[in-house]
Amino acid sequence: MAGLRIAVIDDNPVRGAVLEAGLREAGLEDIHILSGRARLLARLVALEPDVVLIDIENPSRDVLDEMFLVSRAVAKPIAMFVDQSDASMIEAAIDAGVSAYVVDGLRKERVKPILDLAISRFNFHARLSAELEAAKTALAERKLIDRAKGILMRQRGIDEPAAYALLRASAMKQGRKIAEIEQALITADELLTGGGGE
Repeated sequence: MAGLRIAVIDDNPVRGAVLEAGLREAGLEDIHILSGRARLLARLVALEPDVVLIDIENPSRDVLDEMFLVSRAVAKPIAMFVDQSDASMIEAAIDAGVSAYVVDGLRKERVKPILDLAISRFNFHARLSAELEAAKTALAERKLIDRAKGILMRQRGIDEPAAYALLRASAMKQGRKIAEIEQALITADELLTGGGGE
């Protein structure tokens, strides 16, 4: 954790100093305070932080929209400290990619636990997203396999296990992935049958 690069977005020098003190007490040294909204996104992207801490007394919808752009551009954990909020602002912050949203909690002793929380939640959501993407890919591949098997069963009058065995054997013989064979078979069938497919 000591090697983390932290970007602190804060227009209030006093509040920024509180965040910096909390980070330094947690053993973090690579801390960059960014103030002002001019070219904020470009400055953050150039900095390549591991974590972004944002301190805003009263976030507006415009600020949250900007944080949405920040979260997409840096794809890193983001913690936001605010003085006042309501349920809709909290929801908008989470939708914007904020990992930890802290209301009326800017005290230096709370910075490290909140930083840890933001990192943990970000990593948890990143794992979930990766698992979801893997499941979608597997489902799409499964549909291709079923479609290719259906084409072979129809064209050759064979059963499902024989169709799958034929796909595997063809992939091995050609040194290609089975997905490539399936896609080629489906494309050829669509060309020959006028796009009907299975």
